[in-house]
Amino acid sequence: MTETGFGIDVGGSGIKGARVDLTTGEFIGERIKIATPQPATPEAVAEVVAQILAEAEWDGPVGITLPSVVRGQIALSAANIDKSWIGTDVHELFARHLGEREIAVLNDADAAGIAEATFGDPAAREGAVILLTLGTGIGSAFLVDGTLFPNTELGHLVVDGVEAEHRASAAVKENEDLSWKKWSKQLNKVLQEYEKLFSPSLFIMGGGISRKHDKWMPLLELDTEVVPAQLRNRAGIVGAAMAVSKHLNP
Repeated sequence: MTETGFGIDVGGSGIKGARVDLTTGEFIGERIKIATPQPATPEAVAEVVAQILAEAEWDGPVGITLPSVVRGQIALSAANIDKSWIGTDVHELFARHLGEREIAVLNDADAAGIAEATFGDPAAREGAVILLTLGTGIGSAFLVDGTLFPNTELGHLVVDGVEAEHRASAAVKENEDLSWKKWSKQLNKVLQEYEKLFSPSLFIMGGGISRKHDKWMPLLELDTEVVPAQLRNRAGIVGAAMAVSKHLNP
């Protein structure tokens, strides 16, 4: 029997939701996407989340990712969403807009990490694994034998005087029109720093740029194995649906 959940992934440009088959990690039906409101205030985003659930005709539990550190259900940061999120009680916010149902809210990279550990490369369930999502910034998830250590923010670690995500995110490559060789050199410097600090057994690289991993992964010079994420843009939604099914509330 299929166990079904629902996940919503809040991003800086789009808010996406879908039913998820929790036994396979696949979507059931089509993904629904609505542009992120501008400004992306808590109330405006919560209204869009409610709209997606109404459109999907889903009245069960829902997991929601945010580009934010979430601890004790309080948003402690805000990346590519309005700064008014900082200090917001996210559970109270979504409960007010979504009615009586179970809700789990967590960091977007953490959700991707949960999904990859369950449905991605089996190596993600063994040892100390760092998943990185390369996009507008660099999101991170730490996994120890498949168990999440939440709210790591490796993108903000300073490497040679510059925040890692300002040195090696996918946006940096695009904005500075860097070749694969030049960008991978920047990324390599960041990954070497992570390697030195955390001695991971594996790096998993996600984000849209992972689709072109053959262009840049072979250029990296690391002691640690590096593999592309397998769920790609499904990971946030799948991880969100998994989080509420497992009653996770960081």
